[in-house]
Amino acid sequence: MKDANFYIVEKVYQGTPRMKIALIANPNAGGYKSQQLIPMVKQGLRAQKIDFDIFLTRNGDHVAEIIRSMIFQEYDALVAMGGDGANYYMLNAILKYHSQARLPPLGIIPAGRGNSFARDLQLFTPGDAICALSRHTTRPVDVCCFTQNTNIYYFVNLMGMGFVTDVARTASRFRRTGDFSYIIGIWRRMYNLNFYDLRMEIDGEIISGKNCLVEICNSRYTGGEMLMAPGAKIDDGLFDVVILEPLSRLNLINTLPKLFKGTHADHPRVRIIQGATATIFTKPEKKLLPDGEMFGVTPTQITILPRRVRYFCR
Repeated sequence: MKDANFYIVEKVYQGTPRMKIALIANPNAGGYKSQQLIPMVKQGLRAQKIDFDIFLTRNGDHVAEIIRSMIFQEYDALVAMGGDGANYYMLNAILKYHSQARLPPLGIIPAGRGNSFARDLQLFTPGDAICALSRHTTRPVDVCCFTQNTNIYYFVNLMGMGFVTDVARTASRFRRTGDFSYIIGIWRRMYNLNFYDLRMEIDGEIISGKNCLVEICNSRYTGGEMLMAPGAKIDDGLFDVVILEPLSRLNLINTLPKLFKGTHADHPRVRIIQGATATIFTKPEKKLLPDGEMFGVTPTQITILPRRVRYFCR
């Protein structure tokens, strides 16, 4: 096993610091936006007398390798810089390799495309995140775990399947077009709109029938500004399950813009159910999208871990 110091690209010590953080940065996040922001973030941390070790990551496996060999006692906080995916890989590595340890607070410096989870922490810019770190302001956050055979993985934002996952799969093929890739994904999947058989149990309640999409929401937003689960709270010990039943293409086109205000929840084909446990079966199997990352398939079981971690917030 390599020592975590092997991956450190920069160490900064400034006399008597307020704190020291491990900054796990994805330079490719947000179409390389993160890479462009790193100098500004370093300057902001220095201004607040926050010492830091920077780890530049290549992919999720690299994040896991870094976290696995990290000595948590050396840091007052672990901070992901990037989008929701950067936080997803950091969280999963922490809970896989250090689940029994006394965990330090976690942080997010939003530098991705969506930064959906950061919105529930009131962190809209890197400056907001640095301010939260300097003030040592944290709050408890629920963690959702989901199964893949005998393995367990985690998310804190949301996990989708169905239409949303199909759009993401198509958009990934047009990544070079930036945010326009999602518009391409929506229209292509709209043209080939299809539904699947769903059987889901939420805290003992059975939901079955044809389905368009499901989102298991721990926090409120998806895709940045889309208010998928208006009533979700990140520390109430429950997730909000958003279920969209089959509808026409025209109806779907008219419903999608309502996501930005959360008024889609009033649509007769939309159901929102709260729960702490869920089991999902589909036919055919459907790809999963935890925290915006394409990973896993149905069937799966989801359980919430109340207030499992703490995140810096504003």
